Amino acid sequence: MTTTEQRRPMIEADGLSKFYGPFAAARDVNFSVLQGELVAFLGPNGAGKSTTMKMLTGYIAPSEGEARIAGHNMMDDRIEGSRHLGYLPESGPLYMEMTPSGMLDFFAEARGLVGAKKRDRVEAVVEICDLSSVMYKPISKLSKGFKQRVGMSQALLHDPDVLILDEPTAGLDPNQIRGVRKTMRKLAETKTILLSTHILQEVEAMANRVVMINEGRLVYDGDVNGLREHGNDDLDQAFHQLTQFDT
Repeated sequence: MTTTEQRRPMIEADGLSKFYGPFAAARDVNFSVLQGELVAFLGPNGAGKSTTMKMLTGYIAPSEGEARIAGHNMMDDRIEGSRHLGYLPESGPLYMEMTPSGMLDFFAEARGLVGAKKRDRVEAVVEICDLSSVMYKPISKLSKGFKQRVGMSQALLHDPDVLILDEPTAGLDPNQIRGVRKTMRKLAETKTILLSTHILQEVEAMANRVVMINEGRLVYDGDVNGLREHGNDDLDQAFHQLTQFDT
């Protein structure tokens, strides 16, 4: 088994800040996610989670600091870093007039997958995301749960080492959430995952570790048990204690 000392950082936020005029959406955020970890990224709405994730993926440039994926600076070497990265934003990139089959074929070709390799990867993500029953239905006709699965499937298509997922269970019903959690646990066996959420039950169900920000600043980085200590063994109370100055 790989020890913590042997695992390399796969996601690194090194002093990340993002300023919009005088407003700081994120300020001096520092943390890293080691190979094989599933880390929950917590914070209230407007805390800077999505902004930080967009900087980590290279989607937006930081005002200060550096984001690295598998050791690659996501501003200077984004293409190589992106080869290691699967990113699912809060509102995933879906083409509603397409079917899942057509969309996966399109994204596979865009990523340079051809022939047997393309076929194998499409089959793999269809199985992982349990899409076989809806492959030829228009995406616009699918439930929100299936739309989330389609978004996840395109993020997994190139078999990345790293997944950054922004609120993947937002708006889903309990059965759909259960399905996403099952998928996350399966993926965590082979991937490094940073999962943004504000649902504390997801932290207990899936995460090895918690990183929390509030008002753009890091306020906690540690395990779930350590987080409980901030709220007398109550995660809801701990969340409140660490973020209450936001209200």
